[in-house]
Amino acid sequence: MAVTMAVTIPVSTNMWDGVMEMIKSAQNKGVDPLMWAVELSSTLLSAGVSMPSTEVAELLVSHICWSNNVPIAWKFLEKALSIRIVPPMLVLALLSNRVIPSRRSYPAAYRLYLELLKRHIFPLASEVNGSNYHKIMESIDQALNLHQIFGFQSSEPGILLVEFIFSVVWELLDASLDDENLLELVPEKKSIWPIKSQDMEINDHNNFGEQKIDFHQGLYKSNTTMSIEIIGELFRNKVTSRILHLARRNMPVHWGSFIQHLRLLVANSTALRNSKDITPEALLQLTSDSRVLLSRECKTISLQQFHAVMACGSLISSAGQSHGASRSATWLPIDLFLEDTMDGYVVATTSAAETLTGLLKAHQAITQASWQDALLGLWIAALRLVQREDEAVEGPVPRLDTCLCLLLCTTTLAVANIIEEEENALLEEDDHKRVHQGSEAQVLGNCRKSLVSSLQQLGDYEGLLTPPLSVTSIANQAAAKAIMFFSGISVGSGYLDGVSLNDMPVTCAGNMRHLIVEACIARNLLDTSAYLWPGYVKGHSNQIPRTISGQMPGWSSLMKGSSLTPSMMHTLVSTPASSLAEIEKIYGIATTGSDEEKISAATVLCGASLTRGWNIQEHTGYFIIKLLAPPVPVDYSGSESHLIVYAPLLNVLLVGISSIDCVQIFSLHGLAPHLAGVLMPICEVFGSCSPTVSCTLSTGERLCPLAVFSNAFTLLLKLWRFHQPALEHVLGDVTPVGSQLTPEFLLLARNSQLASRGNSLDQKTRRGHFRRCNLSSSEPIFLDSFPKLTFWYRQHQACIASTLSDLKPGTSVYQIFDALLNMMFRKMNRGGQSLTPTTSGSSSSSGPIPEDCTLRLKLPAWDILEAVPFVLDAALTACAHGRLSPRELTTGLKDLADFLPASMATIVSYLSAETTRGLWKPASMNGTDWPSPATSLAMVEKNMNKILSATGVDVPSLSAGGTTQATLPLPLAALVSLTITYKVDRDSESVLNLAAPALNALGAGCPWPCMAIISALWVQKAKRWTDYLVFSASRTVFHHNSDAVVQLLRVCFQSTVGLASPFAVATGGGVGSLLGHGFGSHCSGGIAPVAPGILYLRVHRSVRDVMFMTEEIVTVLMHTVREIVSTHLPMEKMRRAKNGMALRYGEVSLSAAMTRIKLAASLGASIVWITGRLNLIQSLIKETLPSWFISGHKSDLSKGETGGMVGMLMGYALAYFAVLSGAFAWGVDAASSASKKRPFILGAHLEFMARALDGKISLGCNKATWRAYVSGFVSLMVSCAPKWASEVDVEVLKSLSKGLRKWDEEELALALLGISGVNAMGAAAEMIIESLV
Repeated sequence: MAVTMAVTIPVSTNMWDGVMEMIKSAQNKGVDPLMWAVELSSTLLSAGVSMPSTEVAELLVSHICWSNNVPIAWKFLEKALSIRIVPPMLVLALLSNRVIPSRRSYPAAYRLYLELLKRHIFPLASEVNGSNYHKIMESIDQALNLHQIFGFQSSEPGILLVEFIFSVVWELLDASLDDENLLELVPEKKSIWPIKSQDMEINDHNNFGEQKIDFHQGLYKSNTTMSIEIIGELFRNKVTSRILHLARRNMPVHWGSFIQHLRLLVANSTALRNSKDITPEALLQLTSDSRVLLSRECKTISLQQFHAVMACGSLISSAGQSHGASRSATWLPIDLFLEDTMDGYVVATTSAAETLTGLLKAHQAITQASWQDALLGLWIAALRLVQREDEAVEGPVPRLDTCLCLLLCTTTLAVANIIEEEENALLEEDDHKRVHQGSEAQVLGNCRKSLVSSLQQLGDYEGLLTPPLSVTSIANQAAAKAIMFFSGISVGSGYLDGVSLNDMPVTCAGNMRHLIVEACIARNLLDTSAYLWPGYVKGHSNQIPRTISGQMPGWSSLMKGSSLTPSMMHTLVSTPASSLAEIEKIYGIATTGSDEEKISAATVLCGASLTRGWNIQEHTGYFIIKLLAPPVPVDYSGSESHLIVYAPLLNVLLVGISSIDCVQIFSLHGLAPHLAGVLMPICEVFGSCSPTVSCTLSTGERLCPLAVFSNAFTLLLKLWRFHQPALEHVLGDVTPVGSQLTPEFLLLARNSQLASRGNSLDQKTRRGHFRRCNLSSSEPIFLDSFPKLTFWYRQHQACIASTLSDLKPGTSVYQIFDALLNMMFRKMNRGGQSLTPTTSGSSSSSGPIPEDCTLRLKLPAWDILEAVPFVLDAALTACAHGRLSPRELTTGLKDLADFLPASMATIVSYLSAETTRGLWKPASMNGTDWPSPATSLAMVEKNMNKILSATGVDVPSLSAGGTTQATLPLPLAALVSLTITYKVDRDSESVLNLAAPALNALGAGCPWPCMAIISALWVQKAKRWTDYLVFSASRTVFHHNSDAVVQLLRVCFQSTVGLASPFAVATGGGVGSLLGHGFGSHCSGGIAPVAPGILYLRVHRSVRDVMFMTEEIVTVLMHTVREIVSTHLPMEKMRRAKNGMALRYGEVSLSAAMTRIKLAASLGASIVWITGRLNLIQSLIKETLPSWFISGHKSDLSKGETGGMVGMLMGYALAYFAVLSGAFAWGVDAASSASKKRPFILGAHLEFMARALDGKISLGCNKATWRAYVSGFVSLMVSCAPKWASEVDVEVLKSLSKGLRKWDEEELALALLGISGVNAMGAAAEMIIESLV
């Protein structure tokens, strides 16, 4: 009969002694455990003790272990657990500390512990929601020392909960290993948990008989099996398996050790193999399931719906080589980036390979494409660029050399970056294997295997593989090399010059794939086994002469020690080096050879090895930069700068790299900042030298410091947009791309790049293709280090900002000013207030310069340049007042530019600034005073209309009724007249390349039709540039009309997705519609309409209010979605769908619609990124999208279910657009320099979502659109960019998760917290428990 105990115990220091007496008394009297538990509960409540009580738990466990290890004491404990007197998790934690180490001595107690564990470890909700939750978890932490073991200092109960569940599983695992004597096999030889059996003999406690001992041994073994089975149950249970997944994600080091122990158990455990509940394979599968966080029985319909909708529009699944919305269109962002990079008026400060690497990784992650598809798309996009460029117009823009650099060097480097990054990560994850296999062991990642597959598959795209005519011979040599290898003939590393085109059989003609493979082999991305791919080799060895030399005669001879003779130099200039060793050899000659050899070596470096040495191009660029910054000779003792001694060498290099393609190649490799850093000292030194200090070249010519200075200064100015007018920064909150390229910015970029390389702690992780490209100087450089250059730059800025101040007579500058005027206008009589006009009929030169002027102007270049603005102001003023004829002005400007070519920079700068000020009267281009465009203006207008015919944009009339005389602002007329005096040849290329960007910018900025007039004038001068010039004029239509820009955007979207537009009808949409296949008069029927994408890529940099662009892109995207839906999902059929089943109607139609919607979103993200890069995308996410959702758009949608369908698809499109834009700007992986603001911008956007879900922000958009956007954005972030969430404030994530749960988006809310790192791990664990109660 049960005995009751009516005892009142005061809450005091003696209270717990009283509780212990109650336990002992009840045990001695055999009190019924239930009655005892009820009585104890009543007593504790009356004493004001909160339950479950951590103190009672500690008392009961201490009581049992081990002085009262009797059945009734365990029954008391079980009843206390049942009616929640004690917290189950704390009891289990306390027992694990006592029972597991003593499980061999007390197998029955261990069995009881396992039974209690099975019963009480799974229902966690009551404890998490209980009032003592925090206190309980702190007690567990103290009992198990979790913070010391796992290293987390946070006392957040949710985090401790995850640690506790993980510790339970791990303790059971290690105990099981120890039971089977397997623990000694782990690397640590021990467990981090106190599981080792204590040295106790059973006979020490009881004098058991032999039968009893056998029973204990049997129980001990069965306990091991039961422990393993409980581990399986913990991984099968929905709640605990998800919590363990959180541990896996957020404790990678500890999880790795745990999995290592588990695999040891799976491989060797007899108990596991004997288990009837779980197999070794099943246990391993359970613990390796990385998708466990998302329930296998998803309760959230919208999350399933999102994935279904997005999957049915997968671009990856499409097959074939279509130009429409198929596999080729998937990689549209890559096509746009590569085409945009061809713009020669923009110089980048970062490597195009690095940018392309980030772009490709981001796009691959968001599209969830395989790396094989990603790399195939990359090659196809680059080949399409080559195909377009092969048919491009001629003009002062980068041509085929730049294009081939993008395909065979930039793209290959990007692939190398991705492969190396993956394989470095694999090595870091598998350090112990590297130790066992040796340092030379190589880990081959999936990306390298995918590269092989993609290149094998590329052979199916024969239409893209035809090489341009200029590289056909190199492609044939690559094919011949493969044939010889296939036939067993030894081939050297060089190109096969021994085979002429006439000797090559048709069946072994090379193509672009052969060149790509050779580039990959040279970068160690492939090996020569590629030559054995099926279909790669089509010829036979008997078709190739056996006497072929394995290397080029020139390079072969050089490497064998032959001298660099003039004849060899000519050979090497026209033939690129094939290996780094060859280019290093040339560099060595340039640094240590004789003076003549140095000049020859420098000439070779600036030849084909720079423009077409794709395997070593970046190295060649670095070597040239190093040669432009030579060290001080050991025996040098002069008072002048040592650079003077190197004048011949420096001049050869400066002239050799002055072409547009060369400058663009330096830009593509991110070398522009470094090139600027070595040009500035040259400009400073040679610009400060007197012209009397000259040297004699081997040819007998005299090299003047003014020539070296002009070449260096002109090249330096090409690296930044010095010609841009002051209005560039006036409109818009976001600076247009490229406008920040000032000298200060270039030096800042240089210093930053060198500092980041210098701070690299692990030299082994540096990318292999840059390891040997160290510059000679890594010291920071600042503009103030060059006072003369700084003075000119400040004067240049002042000239742009305001008109010139008066020049005082008698000063040194005035004397130079006077001498320059006499030189320029020496045929005129200059009085005090007027210039006497002359009737000179020549604009090319005004005759020999008087000797007195020559003597007076034998000054350093910087001194002359200081006076040039005043000269220009005086000359322009005289022309405006009729004291100087236009022809005389042009002649004088030409004489000035011929005397000091560097002055062309100041001429361009001054005339550009004066044009933008608008203070000068217009000049009549009538053919009498100024040149007339009349003979070609009508042709220009006709062709402009043809070019823009497919955009729906009207070209304003150039004549306005045929009565208006063509005019230009006077400064612009002077600049145009000056430029057309130059011949279009190699000698004038440097000057024209400097003036061309300014003419384009000014023509676009001036009133219509200035640019058309400029183009018409230049058409008369350079007829072969006609197509380029007309295209340049066509672009200005968009500059003057924002509505035209919006119309162009609409046509871009319509053409890409295959809606009604001339381009879409012709090609079916996709890349072919957007970017076309080249244009110009060579096309059938004369000049053809230009593809809308090409137009936009050449227009967007002149759009000043870029914020306007983002708003319009969003608007056009939404309009495009509505058009797509109306095309693929007819409204009357959609209205028939009931009960939200519209998604199930017409799976084919929905799939086609989603393919186009995703393509449109991809285009929108690409355009935003290209237009404004990081700043614009951050503005889009932070400002534009929230504003769009807040403003009203309901009127745009149809009513009823149709509106809901359209609204939902619009939301998904916006989500895909936003996430893809963010991925382009920030990347999807660890934080980088481009993603410093990612946590703040993304956090603000997620907070906006959370506040809107909580009702604190009123939205004006369609509800279906908003819901689809939020669920789509979060789902994409969870599945494609999980590292984003880990950077956001955890409180924002919690708030957003709560809002999602209000929508019954349990799985999505849980997934969001689950990927958000350690700080959100506790909240995720608590949500797991709450959501599955």
